[in-house]
Amino acid sequence: MQARDEGRAETGRWADRDTLRGMYTALATALVDWHRAARRPMPWRTPFPREPYGVLVAEVMAQQTQIDRVLPFWERFLARFPTLAALAAADESDVLEQWSGLGYYRRARMLRAAAKAIEARGEWPRTAESLRTLPGVGPYSAAAVAAFCFGGTEPPVDGNVARVAARFGRLALPLGSARLLAAGRRLAAALHAAAPSPEVFEALMELGGTLCAPAPPRCLLCPLRPGCEAAHHGDQDRYPLPRPQRAAEPHRWVVLWLERDDGQVLLREVQGPLLDRLWLPPLRILDACEQPASAAAGLAAGLGFAGSLRTAPTLSHGISHRAITVHPFVGSFEPGVSEATPDRRWADPLRPGLPTSSLLVKLARICRASSWEV
Repeated sequence: MQARDEGRAETGRWADRDTLRGMYTALATALVDWHRAARRPMPWRTPFPREPYGVLVAEVMAQQTQIDRVLPFWERFLARFPTLAALAAADESDVLEQWSGLGYYRRARMLRAAAKAIEARGEWPRTAESLRTLPGVGPYSAAAVAAFCFGGTEPPVDGNVARVAARFGRLALPLGSARLLAAGRRLAAALHAAAPSPEVFEALMELGGTLCAPAPPRCLLCPLRPGCEAAHHGDQDRYPLPRPQRAAEPHRWVVLWLERDDGQVLLREVQGPLLDRLWLPPLRILDACEQPASAAAGLAAGLGFAGSLRTAPTLSHGISHRAITVHPFVGSFEPGVSEATPDRRWADPLRPGLPTSSLLVKLARICRASSWEV
């Protein structure tokens, strides 16, 4: 039997409509039972219907981030901004500070903008369609908030659900494709029709994030296994097809690490398309043929630093599709270095109290180790 590249047709093993309907009822029941026994505990997973603010924060944080990694950031964020009104009233720099280390900082800016938009409306949008009008809220997040908080029936389909759909229907489609997302919506809708509860949607998402993970899928434990075409044929590892990869863009940066005796490091607010308005040690993007040492010397001169610089080991840092090679140069504080200004601060790199990037921790590890070796 050939793999299908369309939605699950009512042919083959499930040709009879009544048989197909009964199959979905049995699978939906098994899925919900499995979910209640095996779901991972998350603080926003309260009884339905849920309070929408915590759900929205979780869904936005989970965009392009593994859910297990989201948990400590969610707890920290909700402790600082416990309500929608608190987030809407917050300064952007404060929001970015609480987001520091999670990456993709545009999400934080859009989440704050969404909070301000809801506050301006005076009430939460309650449908997936109306939630999609909020800044930074796409089809998946809108459907998830509508389903879990307001009883919406539009299926939320993320990459986990799409992967389950690809294996369930044995669909030779790549992750991220519109046709596979449509197949995910059909599967979720069929299971939801058989057991009309938002728990079905969450259970399907949880299944894709655990048993039906990219590799290896644990099919023997899966509640959907009786209806899964790929499991039936034993070729579940072949689905879905890989997402088309965008070629990584190489970049080179030079960074100046100036540290005082008290451990405070000079940070500067970044201005530019990458890491905009985040605080990092002074840095420069290198031209194609520019030498890191000469660029570092120029950067130091602009700050009033005339001392010697030591090279630290290069490190790699990724931002979206960009592969960045970072060349750090280390110097000791001198009185001639510019004091704090609105765009320059001395701060503890491990607890800066400013919005920053995970790059700062990487630099601290590399540059301090280099200093100790001198």
